[in-house]
Amino acid sequence: MAYYDVIDSPLGPVFIGGSDEGIHRIDFLRDGRDEAHFIDRLEADAGEPAEYDEERSREAATQLREYFEGARESFDLPLALRGTEFQRAVWDALLAIPYGDTSTYGAVAQRLGRPAASRAVGASVGRNPVAVVVPCHRVLGSGGSLTGYAGGLDRKRGLLALETNGAPLAVPA
Repeated sequence: MAYYDVIDSPLGPVFIGGSDEGIHRIDFLRDGRDEAHFIDRLEADAGEPAEYDEERSREAATQLREYFEGARESFDLPLALRGTEFQRAVWDALLAIPYGDTSTYGAVAQRLGRPAASRAVGASVGRNPVAVVVPCHRVLGSGGSLTGYAGGLDRKRGLLALETNGAPLAVPA
């Protein structure tokens, strides 16, 4: 049986969903999407029903809280990512971007040996199912412009500020 939990963060509620395979989803609750939306997505990813289980999600919740407090720079969680071969390659490339650094869609495409694929990289970044842990917030537009983030640009700014300044995030007003 798949499991999920919702934890508080300085950037709003975070949905954590996993199964015996690992973590399938980490998403910010946003834009009117409630838990039911993310439970449906988790169940589709895991191929089984999901139930609320704070205990099974405890390690992911602990690591995320440490990250948001500025006490963790990397994650040690088993991931169960579902996507195309190209999407998985992009997500692996995101995992290689160090804490506090950024990259661009074009640079990720270059790293994958597909220099003309920056738009495809952008689409794959946008489909990242495990926010924060797979650090899609570290990818910027050409010239360093702050572009799309599924969790919203304010959250992307907050995550980048945390990593740049090393200070805990402030709870938004």
